[in-house]
Formats: sequence, C-alpha cells, structure tokens
Amino acid sequence: MSEKNEFDAYRTTYKDTVNQAISFSGLDVDFFTKVKAVRLVDLLHERLGDPKSLSILDVGCGVGTYHPLLRGEVGKITGIDLSDECLEEGRENNPDVDYRHYDGNRMPFSDDSFDASFAICVMHHVPPKQWPNFSREMVRVTRPAGLVIIFEHNPFNPLTRRAVNTCPFDADAVLLTKSQTKSHFKEAGLKEVEGKYILTVPAMKGFPRSIDNILGVLPFGAQYFVCGRP
Repeated sequence: MSEKNEFDAYRTTYKDTVNQAISFSGLDVDFFTKVKAVRLVDLLHERLGDPKSLSILDVGCGVGTYHPLLRGEVGKITGIDLSDECLEEGRENNPDVDYRHYDGNRMPFSDDSFDASFAICVMHHVPPKQWPNFSREMVRVTRPAGLVIIFEHNPFNPLTRRAVNTCPFDADAVLLTKSQTKSHFKEAGLKEVEGKYILTVPAMKGFPRSIDNILGVLPFGAQYFVCGRP
C-alpha cells in the first residue's frame, strides 16, 4: 500500500489508532496535539511577532487536526497533503482553511508565499532520500526572515519508539534525530537553526512547561522541535 493510500484508509480512524498505540502512557493524542499547537503558536510569537498577522503553511496536514486549535491564534492557515481523502475531511471540518493537494515533490506554491511553514510528525513518513528536497521546499515557500518549524519524534526515547513500533501507519517510519533534522535545515539554507526536546514531562503551560524547557537540552523528551529562518 502506498503512503497516500494508507493514510486515505485512516481518514476517519486516525485518532483511535494513535490512542491505541500510546495507551500505555495514560495520555491521549489530543493532549499531545494541544502541546504542539501551543508550542507552535509560542514559537511564532517569539520569532515573528503577533501570530494573528501571519500566513502559515501546514505541510502534511492530514485531516487538519491542528487547525481548530490554531483558529483565532494565527492569521491565514493553508494545508497540503498527499491524501485527497484526508484533504476532503479537512475541508468538511475546517471550511476556513485553504487545502491543496501535494505530490510529495514540489509544493504547489511560488517562492516566499508564507510567513511560516511547519510540519508536525510528518518527516519520518518521508523516504530518507527525499529529506533534503522536503527541507528545501519548506524553505523555498517561506519568505525571507520567516520561520520554518519541524516537530518530530525523538528516536532516543524508548517510549516513543514503542509507540511508533505499535502504530500501524508508522510501520515504514524512519525516525530522524534532532541533529539530523538540524543538518538538513542548514543544508537547505536556513539560518539561526535551533532545537529543543519537549515532553520530557507531560507539560503544556505554567511551571511544568518551565521544567520541560529546562530539561529540553537533554535527549530525553518524547519529541523535539527544530526551527530556523530562511
């Protein structure tokens, strides 16, 4: 089954499938989704100013899981994905979002089209030989002095590996280390590239988030982010 068709099949069961894979954690996929949505908005605010003035691109958006959480927090949202079935689900649930089909090679936009582009737990589904092009395309469609952000699973975390190994649509996933992601970003032309591990403790905001930030230099978090400027 191709990656596209595989995610077509999980159009309506994605959340249940992930919840089964992470049930041992005592948390559900909605929690992890909210954590990354909050992190994303905070990064946009810290690096670019008021997120409500920004146009952002969600690469590998699937059914648009993050878009209800970003609505009202950012300006214009655009999403692209290989799966037409998932895009159709996204359009039904989020009629205010611009969804476009993506062929996995060239993103369907001109250079410098967005203030920021991001991909959340997508790159490990991209064949490794395509990682350089994937990175370059995210950089190409993002304006100079904008922001490119990747969230990914941390392969050094044994619980993350357990979740990935038991999730059916992650069967062919190849996890990237934070160092690998930073290298691809730099080779794609990004500057000020930095990253941090997250979810060493299950934290969204407040004091637990501060502890998670302090621990972010250590490779223990369930996931990580890397960002940089074109």
